[in-house]
Amino acid sequence: MANRTWRSSVVVAVLTAPALLTGTATAVAAPDVPQGRQLTIETVSNPRPALVSGGQVLVRVVPPERTHAGRVTVSTNGHDVTANFRAQPDGSLLGLVTGLRDGANDVSARTSGHGPDQRANLRVTNHPITGPVFSGSQQLPFYCETQAFGLPAASQPFCSAPTQVSYQYRTTSGAFAPLADPATRPADLATATVNGHAVPYVVRVERGTIDRAVYEMAALYAGAPSPVAPDHSWNGKLVYTFGGGCNAGYHQGASTGGVVNDLFLARGYAVASSSLNVLDTNCSPIISAEAAMMVKEHFVETYGPVAHTIGWGGSGGAIQQYDIAENYPGIVDGIVPGVSFPDPLSVGGPVSDCRLLNQYFAGPGASFTAAQKQAVAGFASYDTCVSWEQTFANRATATGSCTAAIPVSARWDPVTNPRGVKCNSTEQLANQIGRDPKTGFVRSPLDTTGVQYGLAALKAGTITAAQFADLNAAIGGLDHTGKPVAQRIAADPKALSTVYADDIVNSASQGLRETPIIDQRTDLDLAGFGNDIHTTEWSYVMRQRLLRANGTAGNQVIIENHATAAEAAAAGGYELDAMDRWLTAIDADGSHRSLQQKVLANRPPDLGDGCYLSAGSRITEKLTYPASGQCGALYPVAANTRMVAGENLALDVLKCRLKPLDFRDYPVAFTAAEAKKLRAAFPGGVCDYSRPGVGQHAPIGTWLSYGDERTGTTPPTKPR
Repeated sequence: MANRTWRSSVVVAVLTAPALLTGTATAVAAPDVPQGRQLTIETVSNPRPALVSGGQVLVRVVPPERTHAGRVTVSTNGHDVTANFRAQPDGSLLGLVTGLRDGANDVSARTSGHGPDQRANLRVTNHPITGPVFSGSQQLPFYCETQAFGLPAASQPFCSAPTQVSYQYRTTSGAFAPLADPATRPADLATATVNGHAVPYVVRVERGTIDRAVYEMAALYAGAPSPVAPDHSWNGKLVYTFGGGCNAGYHQGASTGGVVNDLFLARGYAVASSSLNVLDTNCSPIISAEAAMMVKEHFVETYGPVAHTIGWGGSGGAIQQYDIAENYPGIVDGIVPGVSFPDPLSVGGPVSDCRLLNQYFAGPGASFTAAQKQAVAGFASYDTCVSWEQTFANRATATGSCTAAIPVSARWDPVTNPRGVKCNSTEQLANQIGRDPKTGFVRSPLDTTGVQYGLAALKAGTITAAQFADLNAAIGGLDHTGKPVAQRIAADPKALSTVYADDIVNSASQGLRETPIIDQRTDLDLAGFGNDIHTTEWSYVMRQRLLRANGTAGNQVIIENHATAAEAAAAGGYELDAMDRWLTAIDADGSHRSLQQKVLANRPPDLGDGCYLSAGSRITEKLTYPASGQCGALYPVAANTRMVAGENLALDVLKCRLKPLDFRDYPVAFTAAEAKKLRAAFPGGVCDYSRPGVGQHAPIGTWLSYGDERTGTTPPTKPR
């Protein structure tokens, strides 16, 4: 199986020289060498040779036709490294090139002894294994947590620890147990099935540090792994897992997305993840993309080329999959996001709304009934708004969500420590958005100006004109520290422009249009889960963005299941298998169609929208918003605060454009006192959601760089 090329629908030339981004080599040959028979050289572990890290890279050399592999020599920076290469079944040579220096390195291949001599050259730019590569300046201070993984204590700022390898095995009773010697075969050792063959279910687990994070990778063990001779206990495919949450950073993290997982390992997949792929450690999809790229590169340099990589994970793990596939395409080839959200900033509006609504209903709005509160919030249950505040509202505060890994003495205080650590979730976007020089906080794209809370509830007659007027007059806002204030929230104009230009508000117009997606929606809106934040409308938000940007959402399948262990297991197994079949068919498609066309054309015939009636019964039918059909009856889909306020399903307007307040737009009459309240609440007008948001425009491209400040080898895409 050939290594899948990391693709990019847009190449931003100012990231670095174009030849350094494409992963292709410059071939030099005699003039009479026929086209198609030239010597080629390419990087495999990271097909973007400008973004290699860790001092090594797996390289493939393809000799000209009828040239014996023994007549090819390879050198790095003038040193012969031919001995590192091994002939492959397809006639190419594969070798791990080590000893790369930070910065530029020259890798070349030469043929001799048969026909005209040829030479192929490749410039490889290496970055430190501690990063960064393209994410920009790293947060300082940065607190280490290697001991949470059983690694030795580490030191700031890089938190590096030696790599450790351990072994586990799967017991016949269905548990994982430690195994001191992988060559032993315990009596209760289970077997796994790889490509139709039974193999001992022994797992090699590797842990170490990359990009200041702790990484983990696991695969079935049949001997020491080799990048040039993969063993047959691995199916040649990788699942990359991502963890949930959303928080400020400044620490290494105490968990990954998880790698010792029977769903994947029993089928022969390898699994990898990193503590910076847990969004509750790091609420930056850009930093997550960099960590995933570097860990995946190390995996390939250890185990060999990957046929394709499947993203996996829920909540914040889904955000990372959607955003990495959109902006750094090729790190993951297909994604299976669970209980998904589209990006951190889109969710910020409803989260802040809930905090303000909770405050209002506990005070001046105490007379609102439970049904009226629910109608204003839009969720299936108002308890969801309560849960948002309990679990995530503190992410908008200065220090309310600081993890225990960050000492209290290091945290921000306006008087005693104004330069201290701020635990605000936008801190991880400082390299993209920049800081407000007046406050020192990262510029905020959060905005409530002109938002008409409860508009749909008013139109439906669920709340009165008096309640609508009082709610919007008294709702208030939050200041830059997250403190409630009387004024509405106003976004920073520079932040708005940047988050759209850099596609941090996911437009679904770049890499996602070429990515197979199975949106795994475990339905938590139902009875018993009414206080859960993972509401179903977000799956349809992303679908709407795909439709608007690309004219089709045929590459996104939504499958709903009840929140039971049996249905979750059935859905997970089916979705993993379906994604693998989808990607395998794309890999085998040798047509001249575009990648987007191949993705649409090769979706398995049995794979489509649908839902589980039970663990043993799945139906396929088109899912819509509003919900309809048999699945719609079983899995109703509600709204949220911004949709009730009039925003459309795409939910990508962070700050609305305004139109004059016109009382003829309402189905009710307001008294003079109520009208006065509304004029005071909306002095500049109310939201006009028929127009694009303030600062909203098309993104500038994929694979954006925010610099490598330590070596300077990856310059920023644009000045910050």
